[in-house]
Amino acid sequence: MRPLILIPTRMAATRLPGKPLADIGGKPMIVRAWEQAMMSGLPVAVAAGDPEIVAVVQAAGGRAVLTDPALPSGSDRVLAALETLDPDGEHDAIINLQGDMPFADPGLATACAALLHGEPTCDIATLVAPEADVADRTNVDVVKAVLALTEGERHARALYFTRSTLYGDAPVWRHIGVYGYRRAALKRFCAAPPSPLEQREKLEQLRALELGLSIWAAVIAEAPISVDNPADLEAARRLV
Repeated sequence: MRPLILIPTRMAATRLPGKPLADIGGKPMIVRAWEQAMMSGLPVAVAAGDPEIVAVVQAAGGRAVLTDPALPSGSDRVLAALETLDPDGEHDAIINLQGDMPFADPGLATACAALLHGEPTCDIATLVAPEADVADRTNVDVVKAVLALTEGERHARALYFTRSTLYGDAPVWRHIGVYGYRRAALKRFCAAPPSPLEQREKLEQLRALELGLSIWAAVIAEAPISVDNPADLEAARRLV
């Protein structure tokens, strides 16, 4: 396979406007995310919704593509950038990394690529981590993955994703919003309208399941830090 990492990002974040350019230890957040992705050894580009993001990434030596700011989702932005960068279809595996994960392990991207390569029935690869706290089980902001995972396995097919509390007292798998798509699966996903379950749970991966696409998830040790609001940003600055 020939993977390509694309990082979708835009300035108009609801909870933290201007988030991609937020300074973290002297570097814009999107530059930190790009640098982490580059350490994977895979080709990387930023799918930007705003020209100022393109300028910052290019100034750091990176590759960035300006996409329509009106695109409805990061997945749509990734597809738009892909068609600009690779119109001939050289890259058959597309890794969607989040621009608000400034310290993400480079192995997240390669884990998704490996899952696509190793599982012929996998249309979309993603990641899960063990719950960080028992409170995760009832937290609607923590997306839970229901997996067909047997003891000792480190990857399995995903059966469902939910914000709801799962029945029983067993630990839950916390979904990490990193995706690897086969190119045809990405196109099919973006061509479809939001599905009923997606609209109900506010989780776009449910559209893929309703389309009949197969999602597989690999287990990682812990969830990467995500910057979603001002408190997260201050925590990231303290970490640096």
